[in-house]
Amino acid sequence: MTFQNPSLNEQKSILENAKTIAVVGLSDKPERTSYQVAKVMQDAGYRIIPVNPRADEILGEKAVKELTDIKEHVDIVNVFRRSEFLPEVAEAFVQIDATVFWAQLGLVNEEAAQFLTEKGYPVIMDRCIKVAYQELL
Repeated sequence: MTFQNPSLNEQKSILENAKTIAVVGLSDKPERTSYQVAKVMQDAGYRIIPVNPRADEILGEKAVKELTDIKEHVDIVNVFRRSEFLPEVAEAFVQIDATVFWAQLGLVNEEAAQFLTEKGYPVIMDRCIKVAYQELL
């Protein structure tokens, strides 16, 4: 299987319908890309749930140690972890039954993509959610 992202129209629909984004690997350092991207999405009106085992709060939101600590529905899980960690993040994603798995620019893992698509979840990889938001909305 060669992974392919959903169409731009589908990505636009995902972004229009989402309200909550869990950001796995969100840094509490403002100079980091994950922080900057999450801040733009927060400023655009999305609720951000930081997932970082070493932080208590990021961007004014209480952080959770891991994805499975989230007890509410999550529309998008936006991942800032290296590609080799995507399969384990995908397993946690399924446990919380989030809606869309989104791996940031430069992150691709065929195993994780196949695992999630076989379960019927939309998967976006190697695409910056901030850039997609700015291009599509």
